[in-house]
Amino acid sequence: MGLYYAPDADAIVPDGILSLKVPRRRGENGRFSYVLWEEGAIPTLVLEVVSRTYRGEYDSKLNLYQDIGIPFYLVFNPLLRRKHGPFECYRLIDGAYQRQLGEPVWMPDAGIAIGRGEGVYKDWRREWLYWFDQDGQRLPAPEEQVAQERQRADQAQMRAEHERQRVAALEQQLREQGIDPG
Repeated sequence: MGLYYAPDADAIVPDGILSLKVPRRRGENGRFSYVLWEEGAIPTLVLEVVSRTYRGEYDSKLNLYQDIGIPFYLVFNPLLRRKHGPFECYRLIDGAYQRQLGEPVWMPDAGIAIGRGEGVYKDWRREWLYWFDQDGQRLPAPEEQVAQERQRADQAQMRAEHERQRVAALEQQLREQGIDPG
């Protein structure tokens, strides 16, 4: 999605935007771009993922996002290109980005942290970005939430079946003693 930051400038296209002060979707087709002067809110976080072709993640984009005033800027570099670390998060402090050390990085205005973790997505095991709570506990990804709910439902069904069998066995014992359980 293009991020339009000035009426006379071309859009910049980050790999991800977190903006909590705007509705998630507009209209039946969703949002095609993020226009700062229309949204009325600067995104909390902008994410850039370093690919095979360098696109200015550590200089021109960093400077531009800093000038726009985006509170957090994250460069995810899973392939370790350009002699940088795999996770570099910058926080805007007094108008300048300062690299944040450690992970996950807490974003107080968002009430959430971001960091890395090993995981599986579509049968692909590797390092991914995840959300974390204030205590540093990783929040489950949507696919993991679905799997957890499915597992809870399966367990509840097994408990119900076990209880049904237990009741049936008790009823059978009562019948054997000449007592009508009905």
